[in-house]
Amino acid sequence: MLGKVLGFILYYCYLAVKNYGLAILLFTLVSKIVLLPLSIWVQKNSIKMVKMMPFINSIKIKYFGDKDRVAEETSLLYKKEKYNPLASIIPLFIQIVILIGLIGAINHPVSYIARVPEDLNDEMIKLTLAHNKDLNEDSSSLEVNLVEDIQKGKYDEEYLKLQENEKFKDYDVKKYVEDIKDLNLSFLGFNLGNVASVDKGATLFVPLIAGLSALLLCLCQNKMNVLQKQQSKGGKYGTMLFSVGLSLYLGYFVVAGVALYWVISNLLAIVQQYLLNIFINPKKYVDYEELERTQKELNELESLEKTNKLTKEEKKKQKQDYKKFFKIVNKHLVFYSESNGFYKYYKGIIEYLLKHTKLTIHYITSDFNDNIFKLEKQYPDRIKAYFIAEKKLITLMMKMEADVVVMTMPDIENYHIKRSYMRKDIEYIFIPHSMGSLNLTMRYQSMDHYDTVFAVGMDQKEELEKENKVYGLKNRKIVEYGYTLLDQMIEDYEKSKKTNKEKTVLIAPSWQKDNIVDLCLDELLEELKGHDYKIIVRPHPQHVRHMKEKFEGLKKLYENDKMVEIQTDFSSNNTVFDADLVITDWSSIGFEYAFTTLKPVLFIDTPVKVMNSHYEEINPNPFNIWIRNEIGEVVSPKKLKGVDKVVDKMLKEQKTYSKAIEKMKNKYVYNIGTSGEVGAKYIIESVQKKIKEKKDN
Repeated sequence: MLGKVLGFILYYCYLAVKNYGLAILLFTLVSKIVLLPLSIWVQKNSIKMVKMMPFINSIKIKYFGDKDRVAEETSLLYKKEKYNPLASIIPLFIQIVILIGLIGAINHPVSYIARVPEDLNDEMIKLTLAHNKDLNEDSSSLEVNLVEDIQKGKYDEEYLKLQENEKFKDYDVKKYVEDIKDLNLSFLGFNLGNVASVDKGATLFVPLIAGLSALLLCLCQNKMNVLQKQQSKGGKYGTMLFSVGLSLYLGYFVVAGVALYWVISNLLAIVQQYLLNIFINPKKYVDYEELERTQKELNELESLEKTNKLTKEEKKKQKQDYKKFFKIVNKHLVFYSESNGFYKYYKGIIEYLLKHTKLTIHYITSDFNDNIFKLEKQYPDRIKAYFIAEKKLITLMMKMEADVVVMTMPDIENYHIKRSYMRKDIEYIFIPHSMGSLNLTMRYQSMDHYDTVFAVGMDQKEELEKENKVYGLKNRKIVEYGYTLLDQMIEDYEKSKKTNKEKTVLIAPSWQKDNIVDLCLDELLEELKGHDYKIIVRPHPQHVRHMKEKFEGLKKLYENDKMVEIQTDFSSNNTVFDADLVITDWSSIGFEYAFTTLKPVLFIDTPVKVMNSHYEEINPNPFNIWIRNEIGEVVSPKKLKGVDKVVDKMLKEQKTYSKAIEKMKNKYVYNIGTSGEVGAKYIIESVQKKIKEKKDN
């Protein structure tokens, strides 16, 4: 039926131009015009979809890992925006339907262009089959073969003799034969009735041209089509492969006339898309900046799986621990640790809880080799440890059910790790893993979504209080806590004895851009060597990993100098404690060393690392900057000439520095020696309060 309708249209197109190729071109143009309202609707629908993409990305980010919730929220968004995702396949469906119908129309030029009656047509085809024994009577292009047979002129008498048949006495057979002879199936040197797979020769260019037109369309659509250009590379290449493959198939196995329609349709689609983008410009409707931002954040999340691939053993443990975590109900207290190295920030608190309470400590870590699993064996009834890698952590945190959650990770809710959507009354507590300014060294508003922040000292508390005021964080509590790591370091230092009798200067650079190693380590060593103190260079572990050749070269350079040691073994902190002076840039080891040993620090004034470009809104002169002059000296990396004299002075005047450092420590660090107890007591009180609230409700 569809073939008859399209054949009817094709007939009038042929009457207008008297050439089959031009008729197909005109037909394609007419079909594009007729379907223009649909194309406009598709353009608007595609814009609507892309307009929603930032919201869809936000849903995927918020509920990352929870496929059911993502599907549910996306469906609600579609309903709200009255968008049907299946609508995008309608144009493709219509195009395929037209293509199928057109194949029938183009394969039947005798029926639709010459308009030969069906019964006469059948008899003519029988003659064609008799003249061409190699033809298959089931072939779909027999009418094309009929045209070729008649246009040869060899069998005119046989075709005209059909007039004598009683069935055809009312037909003008001669006129039909002449009409068939007049059919012009040639276009640009190609016979549109030929099939590349059969006729070979120059006809083999037909599938190549069809494939190239499809390739050109895909490339243009990837640039111009509002929806297609947002596809992933895989999606774009998949579409391109399908389109080019289909075009090559059509060009090779169907008559050249169909391939011509396909080529013209592809080229007109490019022009149409260009015009649609002018008259219905997507840029007027789509927030591309927000789309780019959310897509970038989503890509970072999706890359977690690729960059942090788990072993079979890790996957197995994670699966077991994930089930174990949610199997336990009424969890009161949960700690989360990014890796083994973060336990030291909880140590004092956890030890107090183990000693003075019966609370079960649920400890989640993203480190498969975390020492917490050894501690769990010592306290099997008190510590429940779980290995949950970062990607799975996203889902776990969203489904978290506990009274109190303690973390050292900033930016909760700002990025992929979210607060629980199962319980809105959980108290989230942030514990700093630095003594310095959180406002300077953390991202902008990185702790806004915590209910409580433990402050190391007065400076941190003042910054946090100002943040509460400036950013309207009325309900965020600040606890005068301290620094349990410092307490532990002081305790260890007081127990230890200095292992070396000679004076020692430790160079301990940070791992950030433009640190001591990058800017001036060689010059610094050159200035300090040859004095009556030993120099130990203790680089950051990342330096050793990424700059192995440099440090191997330094070892070789100073191998015969007993007063210079390049140290790459980080198994002990004794080197730090034993030093009489530490030289650093912006490493937190400077504060920790000074407040632990009461010995001075020489700060090389390299460019400061600023994580929060808005830090001056809260404090234009952060602790990290001004404290340096109170606990030591500051020297520019460009003025190292004579730095040995500064070192000599600091070593000789250690007692003077010691008094100043102790004064700063007592003033700016809370609860020295008891921070673990203070933090634990606050947590105990919070848990008890939550339990009481649940009972009352």
